[in-house]
Amino acid sequence: MGSPDYTDDLRLAHLLADNADSITMSRFKARDLTVSTKPDMTEVTDADVAVEEAIRRTLGKARPRDAVHGEEGEDTGWGPRRWVIDPIDGTRNFVRGVPVWASLIALMVEDEVVASVVSAPSLGRRWWAHKGGGAHSGPTLLRGQQIQVSKVGRIEDASMSYSSVGGWIDSGRGQAFVNLLRDCWRTRAYGDFWSYMLVAEGAVDLALEPELALHDMAALDVIVREAGGRFTNVDGIDGVNGPGALCSNGLLHAELVERLRAE
Repeated sequence: MGSPDYTDDLRLAHLLADNADSITMSRFKARDLTVSTKPDMTEVTDADVAVEEAIRRTLGKARPRDAVHGEEGEDTGWGPRRWVIDPIDGTRNFVRGVPVWASLIALMVEDEVVASVVSAPSLGRRWWAHKGGGAHSGPTLLRGQQIQVSKVGRIEDASMSYSSVGGWIDSGRGQAFVNLLRDCWRTRAYGDFWSYMLVAEGAVDLALEPELALHDMAALDVIVREAGGRFTNVDGIDGVNGPGALCSNGLLHAELVERLRAE
């Protein structure tokens, strides 16, 4: 018996992303965009809510037996198949008019991410993958090109992307993080989803954050892995269960984990 084929699920994820792009682009830089603060003090816009509601409606019709976990709504459904949605990853960028934000759509079976789409319409970019199918980037499913991680094998030659310094200090790994910054060839804070997609493309070699939620990570994981890289938590355990995320081209991963051990 062969491995499951997730091609149809990937096609559905692209359709969900098309709809999300339509909503987000219509609200990006809108003068009447509404922004509120959630109990965890993070921001949410009317576009975040509209995208997640639209995706949930479509999944309710197309995959009624699947569970759904989203950033903005309550978990629904049960069973081994679960869609994980971040309607806008990079909401603060979205609010300020910075074009680096994306809709993240992933399908998990049990604890494994098996298909995903990351769509960044303001950048004109989209990335996707499904288990065993490789990772791709391009404007549409039919016009994508396969992507692969880099072959950089030394930290001293590596380009690293991150989101912020403060979280690493709070995590008790601040000095280790600063030492890593000093030793890498190049460091930039591209931030959020983009750091990880740049690793998948081979443009960046390392991406890392000390604290992330499931909806932040799920869609990124399978794309990085299918591009030949590794995606683990900060302790080096594969998967998207946290805490945080370490992402690399694979060649640098063991050293990355060792360098960032808690102080």
